[in-house]
Amino acid sequence: MNRTTHERLLGITAVLIAAVLWGTTGTAATFAPDVSAVAIGAVAMGGGGMMQAALFARGIHRHADLLRAQWKHLLLGAVAVAIYPLAFYASMRLAGVTIGTVVSIGSAPLLSALIEYHLDGLRLTRRWMAGAGLGIAGMVLLCLAEGSGHVPIGTASAVIPGVLLGLLAGLTYALYSWTARRLMQRGIAPRAAMGATFGLGGLMLMPVLMVTGASLLDSWENATVGLYMALVPMFLGYLCFGHGLARIPASTATTITLFEPVVAAGLAVIIVGERLPGLGWAGIVLILACLVCISSPVQVTKQQPKCSVPNRSVSGSG
Repeated sequence: MNRTTHERLLGITAVLIAAVLWGTTGTAATFAPDVSAVAIGAVAMGGGGMMQAALFARGIHRHADLLRAQWKHLLLGAVAVAIYPLAFYASMRLAGVTIGTVVSIGSAPLLSALIEYHLDGLRLTRRWMAGAGLGIAGMVLLCLAEGSGHVPIGTASAVIPGVLLGLLAGLTYALYSWTARRLMQRGIAPRAAMGATFGLGGLMLMPVLMVTGASLLDSWENATVGLYMALVPMFLGYLCFGHGLARIPASTATTITLFEPVVAAGLAVIIVGERLPGLGWAGIVLILACLVCISSPVQVTKQQPKCSVPNRSVSGSG
């Protein structure tokens, strides 16, 4: 096994671990039903982001000049980090855990691919597109299965707003994944890039947490859920995700995280007691097929300039 393949496998494994940890968030949130979706999102991403910034403070300081030079990418990523959890958890609260997760995570690979295509000039291979197609088809089946089985009481009329918020979550997820990888490609260490992006995003979420987070202190159960969200899926999960982003393209990483709804659906069946129809299991099989497909070696090539004009970055701010 050559070094490139080894690094790629490490990246895929790290992102898969992140997807598993993130898949626990929907079930964990059900143990604090009195805490608003906004408060859950703020404590999860805000707390986790501040932990990353504190842990990697030395690296952030060491790369301060490079971070300042890339302030546009850093700020865009931080704003996306701040918006993502609010949209994601609100989507799950309105449309249900599975549908909210499916739309948020399922839309991210396509949006990420579009971002890379337009801003980086990257063209993904047919293998990646086939794998993404399998994954998205699996997402649709999983969503239909959950929707046809049961929508949480009181949320039937809120499914459409929930889906729209899920699309916003998918866009912001794709954006901060792309900006974090762009920072790494500019010579900033992965931990410093992730720590700065999520630390600044977490700082933006602190006022939201102060306004909405009082219910987290109403009981030990609520506080435990908040602490778990910040420490495990957001802090540890994004450590793994950053490790993976340093080794594989953002579009590949976001496609691999299609495994998150599989974990979320499985935990909903095992812990929450939900039933998953046959259509949902078929969707899970397609998502697993997607992971097998895109985990094979994939060549990502850059579009060639049509004339003899020197190759330039398409981002406009590199």
